[in-house]
Amino acid sequence: MDKKNFAFDKTNYLLLAAGMVVIIIGFLLMSGPGSTETAFEPDIFSVRRIKVAPVVCFLGFVFMIYGILRKPKDGAEETQNENN
Repeated sequence: MDKKNFAFDKTNYLLLAAGMVVIIIGFLLMSGPGSTETAFEPDIFSVRRIKVAPVVCFLGFVFMIYGILRKPKDGAEETQNENN
């Protein structure tokens, strides 16, 4: 198959997968017990859930955006770089 027909190469897919894993980790960091009408859970205001998890998710989204916007190298450029 001709690789020029594909929009993404292997690196793009790896960046997208890494971004998705980081986003899932961020959402898992945000999870935890919630408050109910009868009991207040002070853990909802913990540093992990308020600051760390959103930053981790943001970094995952940055990975995803970079993975989408990254332009795959052309075959001619790769062979030229290998010869130099």
